[in-house]
Parts: sequence; structure tokens; C-alpha cells
Amino acid sequence: MKRFLSTFLASLLALIVFFLLCFFLLMGIVSGLTLTTKKVSVEPSSWLVVDLSRPLLEQELQNPFLALAGRGQTTILGLHNVVTAIHRAANDHRIVGIYVKLGETPNGLATSEEIRNALLDFKRQSHKPVYAYGDMASQQAYYIASVADSLFLNPRGILEFRGFAVRLAFLKGLLDKLEIKPQVFYEGKYKSATEPFRLTQMSDANRIQTTAFLQDFYRHFLDGIALSRNLDTAELARYVAQGLVQQPSDAVKLHLIDGLKYDDQMQETLKRVEQLGEDEKLHTITLSNYWKAIADSVHGQGAGQPAIALIYAQGDIIDGSAENQPGDVVIAADDYVKWIREARKDQRVKAIVFRVNSPGGSALAAEKIWRELYLARKQKPVVVSMGDYAASGGYYISCMADSIFLQPNTLTGSIGVFTIIPNLQDFFRHKLGITFDGVKTAPFADMGTIDQPLTDAEKKWIQTQIDTVYATFCQRVAQGRHIPLAQVDSLAQGRVWSGLSAIQNGLADRIGGLDDALQCAARMAHLKTYHLEEYPPAKNPIQKILENFDEHLTESRLKASLGNYYPLFKQWTNLQSTMGETQARLPFWIILR
Repeated sequence: MKRFLSTFLASLLALIVFFLLCFFLLMGIVSGLTLTTKKVSVEPSSWLVVDLSRPLLEQELQNPFLALAGRGQTTILGLHNVVTAIHRAANDHRIVGIYVKLGETPNGLATSEEIRNALLDFKRQSHKPVYAYGDMASQQAYYIASVADSLFLNPRGILEFRGFAVRLAFLKGLLDKLEIKPQVFYEGKYKSATEPFRLTQMSDANRIQTTAFLQDFYRHFLDGIALSRNLDTAELARYVAQGLVQQPSDAVKLHLIDGLKYDDQMQETLKRVEQLGEDEKLHTITLSNYWKAIADSVHGQGAGQPAIALIYAQGDIIDGSAENQPGDVVIAADDYVKWIREARKDQRVKAIVFRVNSPGGSALAAEKIWRELYLARKQKPVVVSMGDYAASGGYYISCMADSIFLQPNTLTGSIGVFTIIPNLQDFFRHKLGITFDGVKTAPFADMGTIDQPLTDAEKKWIQTQIDTVYATFCQRVAQGRHIPLAQVDSLAQGRVWSGLSAIQNGLADRIGGLDDALQCAARMAHLKTYHLEEYPPAKNPIQKILENFDEHLTESRLKASLGNYYPLFKQWTNLQSTMGETQARLPFWIILR
């Protein structure tokens, strides 16, 4: 008995100590979150630092585990926060100018376009200086920073100026070696999402569409730099084609940048712009801290006035609720149906702006979201703002809007569907020595099991389903865009379009960012003042901590290990998880250094 009591008490004490440690750790994290949201003051004569190496989301994310992962911050800013902060800085007497830090930009092309346009607006409105500097500049970073009044690089730095490329990985050879037969069903000759599983190189149709939108992106890139730097577009194309930008000195000689400086020399340059003495301190403030300083005044703007619902839709489109996908940024149909319905029924909400940044996903989930937005449009204006991607399922949930805004380098369209059902019979039998057998009560009872090939009747069944979903998709587009069905089919076939081409062929309405979409919604709703009701609603810190702990640490390790190949890994895992389900999904991500 004595031994039992001593063991019991020791275990109880250990349990109490464990829970106390967990409690204090949790309190420490919460305290850290509280500190990060503490009011920040802006010093007079401060430079607003826009760091192009920082990742952005569509909606601001508070995540304490970013600090644990060594990121040094607990907030990933939303793109709209960044654009709003830059616009506010134009009329803020405490901000003397903007200092753009170059680097390798992890954000998409359309996101970069919105930041660049915000910097141009800042210059036009404020007449304050914009300076840019860095040790290296990716092509996207240089494109953004080319609007600066002066642009400098480390004398031993790197400026990437090599043109655009898309590389795709094809898995058919691997699957053949493993004796795995992907049974592929698709509709649309350009629908290339299944090509990695059935081909060893790009199809002619895929090569045509990829070349077309990449050339659109490239021309827009060169035109923007030529205009900002007062250069000739044809000359810029020649620099790229002949590989003339290899050293920082080459960039100076060709007038792509204004000079070479080390960091200390750049700091002295900024001091001279301010006419500061040698011993006077140069004040800077990061975008994140500046946003904290102004957030209350921005959020309070229009309080008590009618509202516009701003619904952010970023990530893959999935069925069900995001509660089953902790840590992932996804567009979960059940959640979005609920939020759109709330905005539709809320009398204070006079219009809805739907911000879409998605390569697609489940066709059924997209149809559910489309239906709720279709109902909302009957009662109040619905405006869509497209981000880097609004393709396939991302276009499905956008096509019913009263007006669609996008950037020239947005990827959209891809109106097509597919599904993949793998046949692993030979893999199991020859590689693993596993065989299967069973009984059934009807011919189609075991259709789609991966241990046997589909019969001709089963293949016909599935292809009919694919054809039906594709026909429905085209009907949704024809109805929403007021385009004849035959014309929609000619624009569809799974083809991906650049934003510029989408405007020309009628799949979108106007070039513009999220602010333009909000202004359009306000005009349509006859609103002079309004406040924003943002969805998804913010979660409390404790809930986010509990949801994201394991997932964030795992994702951080994968990203660190895989680098630029992480999107390919995500694409493969997404397809694995949806095998046999009809998909409306973009086949790739664009990665431009």
C-alpha cells in the first residue's frame, strides 16, 4: 500500500508539473501575442521600409509560431493591409519617404503588381522620395522597385534579369516503372493538370497556351520597367536575350540601376536626402509596425456606416469545413457558404467583394460556393477581385459576379475538369506481392477501387460525369458573363489566360486591384462612406495556437527542405487526396525568381 501511494503521488506530482509548464508556456505565447498587438508609435521623419522578401497572404494572419520558426515576427500581413499602409503613408507627415528593400520575392505576380501600383500612387500623391536597395534582386523584386526614384545594389550583389520560364515535372516514366496506371478522365484539350501522369512532355496545346500567357507576362514586365526607367522596351528585350546583365556593374552601365553601394553607404544616402547631420539618427519603421500604428484608425473608418462584406478566398477549394484542415489556408465550401449567406442576409451589408486567389480544387465545392454567390447577387452587388490565380475552380466561383477586376499578370480561365483513378493492380502484384479478391451484389459496386482496372462500362460512366460537370461549368460562365454557350466553349477547353487576354475575350471586365473592386462595389451600392466586414472572421489567439501547432512546425520543415519545389510537393499531395473526385484545378504554379 505504501509503495502504491508513493508511486501515485509521484505520478500526480509529475502530472501537475507538466500541466503547470504547459500553462506557463501558453501564457508566454499569449503574452507575446499581446505584445505584438501593442500600440506602436511612429517617430517623426521616418522612412517606411517595404521589405520585398516578406511573404504576404490575402488576409492578415497572426501566428506566434513564426517566431519559434526563426522568422522574428508573429504576423503575416495581408496584401490589402500593405496597400492601405502605403496609401496612408502618402499623407502622413511623420513619413518622409519609402525605402524598398530588395530580395527574392516569395509572392505571386499579381500581388507584386498591386504593391508596385501602390508605390506609384504614393509617388504621385505625396511627391515624397522612394529609394530601393538590396544585396540581390529577383526579377519580381526588380520589377516592383523599378518605380523608385533611385535604385541601388550591393557592389557584389546579384540582379536577375534573364526572362521568364515555366518548368513542369512529368511523372509518367516513374509510374511506368512502378507499374502504376493512372486512369485519366478530362474535358478540354488545354486541360493540362493530368499531363504529368499521362505524358512525358508538354502537349502541343499546353505549349501553345503556356507560351501565350508567359509572353503576355513578359511583355508587361518589360513595358513596366521601360516606362519607369525611361528605357526602350526592345532594348530591354535585347539585354535579356543576349545575357548582358551578369554583374552589378552591367546593370549600372545599362541604366537598369542607378549605382552600387554598401549598406552603410545607403544609410548615409538616406541621411543626406533628409539633410541629417552625421550624428543624427535615421528613423525607419517596418510595414508591419506601421500597420499596427494605423490599424485602429483604419478599422474605425466608417464605423456605424453601412458595410461592404470583404470575403477573402485563398487556397485550394475543398469540400467540408476548414476545421478538418487545421493550419491550411483553404477555401472550404461549408464555411464559405455560411459566410456568404450571412453577408447576403445582413441588412447592414450593401455589397459583397469576393477576393479570389485560388488555383481551383473540388468541382462540387466550387458549385456550392457559386450557388450562394448567385443568390447573393440577386439581392446586392457582388464584385470579384482576382489575385495571382483565379483559375479553374477559382474562375468557377468568380464567374457570376456583376464585375470582375484582375491584374494583367493574373492567371485565370482554365474552364475544364478532370479526375484520376489510379490502377495499382500490377504494382501490388509484381512489386509487393499483394493480390485482392472479393464478392459484390451488383456490377458497379466496387467501381473505382485502386486494386483493379476500370471496365469499359465504368470508364463510360465516369467520362459522362466529367462531361456533365464541364457542361455545367460552361453554363455557369455563359450565364454569369452573358456570353453565348458556343463562345464559352471556344474560350474554355481548360485553357489558361493572362489577365490582359481575359479582358479582351470577355472573361473579365477591368484591370484593377482590390481597392478598385471596393470602389466599384461602393458605387454600385450608392455608398459614399462604409466600413468593411471581413471574412473569414478572426479567431482568438488560443484557438489559433491549438489548431496550428503541429501543422505549422511540419510545414516549416518541409518548406525549408524543399524550397522552390514545395509547391510541386503540395500539388502532388493535393492530387493524391482527391483521387477519383472531379477536379477543376490549375495544373501548376508560376515561380519566377
